[in-house]
Amino acid sequence: MIGIAAALSFSYILGSFPTSIVVGKLFFHRDIRTEGSGNAGGTNTFRVFGWKAGILVVLVDVGKGVAATLLASRLAAGAPFPLDAVRLACGSAATIGHVWTVFAGFRGGKGVATAAGTLAAVAPLPFLAALAAFALGILSTGIVSVGSLSAAVVFPLSALILRAAGLPVSNVLLGFSLVLAPLIFWTHRKNIRRLIRGEENRFEKLRVLRGLFGNKGPRS
Repeated sequence: MIGIAAALSFSYILGSFPTSIVVGKLFFHRDIRTEGSGNAGGTNTFRVFGWKAGILVVLVDVGKGVAATLLASRLAAGAPFPLDAVRLACGSAATIGHVWTVFAGFRGGKGVATAAGTLAAVAPLPFLAALAAFALGILSTGIVSVGSLSAAVVFPLSALILRAAGLPVSNVLLGFSLVLAPLIFWTHRKNIRRLIRGEENRFEKLRVLRGLFGNKGPRS
């Protein structure tokens, strides 16, 4: 149990590293939380500081999930729990740390990138399906939140489909995916309200498949 506690604690601290805040203050001498949407995540970094800073933030945030899942979980080696359960618990702790970071007054990002890193490490096939949904959502609408919400729905559906097809998908993974989807929707509740009002920001340059859903939609 000491090993599990250490693994979860380390994962939370790892996930709590406030990447976008550090990048903003280190390279731009500005606080990401006071600009754009005010969210300390990759999307707002793209919007405020540009694509180079945005990619850096997303890569680091994804890496936090991967590191917690594959490395921090080793601190719990020998624990009487399935490996998937330990890894997903550590990835979840990192995602919680990202959303409620202890280093920035418990005000972090939405957790999508860190959760994606966790899922990529544990369940690559459902992750790839979710990644495809994410890309389709963004490329057709130009709205990052649409991609994130689409991925949150597709991941558990793909896990269920793979299991029905006879491929090994653990109960732990299914349960995790069914909990993660509502969490992603909850962290995007403001985005959902803006989508309903037609006020969500879009990146027109990313909207290369706009013909799929027409040209009308939220303003940029």
